Amino acid sequence: MTTDPDATAHRRRPARRAAAVAALALVAPLAACGSGGDGGAPTINLYYPPEQNLQKVVDDCNAQAQGRYRIVYRVLPRQADDQRVQLVRRLAARDSGMDVLGLDVTWTQEFASAHWIREWTGQDKAEAEQGTLAGPLDTARYEGRLYAAPKNTNVQLLWYRTDLVSEPPKTWDEMISAAQRLKEQGKPYQVLTMGAQYEGLVVLYNTLAESAGGKILSDDGKRAVLDEGAVKALDQLRKLATSGVTSPSFSNATEDPVRLEFQSGGGAFEVNWPFVYPAMQEAAPEMAKKVKWARVPGIDANTPSKVTIGGVNLAVSAYSKHPTESFEAARCLRDAEHQKFSAVNDGVPPTIERVYDDPEMDKAYPMRETILAELREPAVRPLTPAYQSISTVMSAMLSPPSAIRPEQTADDLRKAIADALESKGVLP
Repeated sequence: MTTDPDATAHRRRPARRAAAVAALALVAPLAACGSGGDGGAPTINLYYPPEQNLQKVVDDCNAQAQGRYRIVYRVLPRQADDQRVQLVRRLAARDSGMDVLGLDVTWTQEFASAHWIREWTGQDKAEAEQGTLAGPLDTARYEGRLYAAPKNTNVQLLWYRTDLVSEPPKTWDEMISAAQRLKEQGKPYQVLTMGAQYEGLVVLYNTLAESAGGKILSDDGKRAVLDEGAVKALDQLRKLATSGVTSPSFSNATEDPVRLEFQSGGGAFEVNWPFVYPAMQEAAPEMAKKVKWARVPGIDANTPSKVTIGGVNLAVSAYSKHPTESFEAARCLRDAEHQKFSAVNDGVPPTIERVYDDPEMDKAYPMRETILAELREPAVRPLTPAYQSISTVMSAMLSPPSAIRPEQTADDLRKAIADALESKGVLP
C-alpha cells in the first residue's frame, strides 16, 4: 500500500499507556464480533483494505469451501494509518473475532515480533511461496520464517511525455538536464513526484538509496548504517529539489495531486504508481495518447534502478479460533486466478509471477513487462519491527528535501534511526 496510494501519511503516536487503555476499552464491544458460524460452519472474518471487487473473490472462495466455513469481508478504513490503528488495538486486546488480516507490506515484521500473527508452515507455506516473486516474499518474512502470504504488490514507474522527449532518461541527472532544457525552451518541463513529509518521501529516498547500492539498515535490521550509497542518494534528492525543475508544491506533494498535475499538462515527467494509467485514460484521454512509461531512472547509467515495492500481505491472527480454515481461506483469496481477477478489475499487480503471462493481462497492464522487470530486482523498505518509528523520523528529517545536507543529514538519520530501533512494536 502499499506504500503508493498505499503510502501513508506521517505517523504520530501517543504514549504506550494511552494506547493500552484504548486497547482495553475495546475488549467489551468487540465481544460481539466473534467467529461463530451458521449451522456449525465457522465464520472467517477477513479484515482487509477497501478493494472494489474483492467481495466477488470472497464469494468465489465461499463457493469453493462448500459450507465448511464462510468468509465475511470486514472493510478496513481507507487510510493505512487508520487501518493499522484498528488492527493493532484489537490484536493487543486479543480479539478472537479477527481471522485473516490484510497487512501493508511494512507491518508484517512488527506484527510477527509482537506474536499477533501465526507462522505459515507445511503445505500452507509451500503454496504461499510457490511461484511468488522474491521481493514480495521478503516482506512477508521475519527472522527467516514466513508470517504472511503476499496477495498483491505495487511498484512505481516513470511516466513521460513523448511529445516532449523522444527517449526516457536512464538516470535522475539525465532527467533533470532534460527538464532544464525544456524549461529553457518554454515547454512543459517539470519532474513531478511525491516530496511531502510522509511515507511517499521515504519511498522515494529508499528507491534512490537502493539504486545507489546503499543501505539504511544492516542486513539483520538491527543497526543503522547510512553508508556511502545512502549518502549519495541524499545528495541526489537534494539535487532534484534544488534544480528548478520540480513543482513549487514538491515539498507538499502526495500521489493524487501529482497525478492530477501531470495529466493536466503541468509536467514532462512523473514518478508515480500504475494507478495513474487508468485514471488518465478516463479523465484525460488526449493526454494519455502522449504518455509512455519506463523503468524509474537510476543513479548510474550502467546500473538499473531498484524501485521500492508496496502491496498487501495476508496473515492469520494468533487469536483466531479457526486457524486451519483461516489459512485455507487466505490461500484461496490470493491464488493465481484470484490475483489475476483483482489485477484486471482492481488494478493491483499480482505477486505470482506467471499471472503476468496471462493474455487477460494485456489490456489492463500494457506496462506489465516494465512492472515485472522492476519487481524482479526490487527495493524493499527496511525490514524491521520498528519500521513505523523509523519511517516517522526519516520523513521528518528528509523534509523539506531542499534542506538536505548529505553528510550531516546522514549523521542525524543514523542517530535518530538507532533510537527508533529501540521502540519496536509501539502501539499507535
